[in-house]
Amino acid sequence: MMTDFAALRRNMVDCQLRTYDVTDRAVLAAMDKIAREDFVPQTRKPLAYLDQPVALDSFGAAGRALLAPMTCGRMLQTLGVHPGQSFLDYAGGTGYTAALAAELGASVTAFEADPTLRPVMRRILANRASGAIIVADALPSARFDHVFVNGACAVAPESLMALLSERGRLVVIEGIGRAGKVMLYQHAGGAVSGRAIFDAAGPALAEFAPIPAFVL
Repeated sequence: MMTDFAALRRNMVDCQLRTYDVTDRAVLAAMDKIAREDFVPQTRKPLAYLDQPVALDSFGAAGRALLAPMTCGRMLQTLGVHPGQSFLDYAGGTGYTAALAAELGASVTAFEADPTLRPVMRRILANRASGAIIVADALPSARFDHVFVNGACAVAPESLMALLSERGRLVVIEGIGRAGKVMLYQHAGGAVSGRAIFDAAGPALAEFAPIPAFVL
């Protein structure tokens, strides 16, 4: 018996996103169109539309995962992406968020630090994503209107804030486990300020773990 992924996708939109304060019509339409199951390992396709992250370790990438649909959708809505704006998808995994941003009309650059995932991302995006997406081999030095961090950071990702253009916005889960909150940072007048938006959890990004203090 074949799984009706289109029906599962519509159920995700109606029963997860709409009930979790995701009201932006463009975000809802993008998440109803982009096939999330195409971005997860074959053995985890039945889990693609559950209200939980989907681990990508079957691709050889420990610690990377797709964010839960509700978290991903609300973070995208928080950014307020418009056509023609530049968008950096950081820790992009297999490119699901990059594909959503491209569907919203953004000019997307996707970066994944794990070298085992980069070719997987390129293959999936080349076959399935709407719009042109650059998959970068190194963290870009350009400035972006939006930065989306796919994962939880124990400390604020200041190195990514440096990539924000004037009025640029960055969204990230800050804090690990139940302590996590989605933070929205904005660059204005040479300074970056942030505020908490909602509680959320996501896979921890090792590159933003706290540096152990030296103890005598």
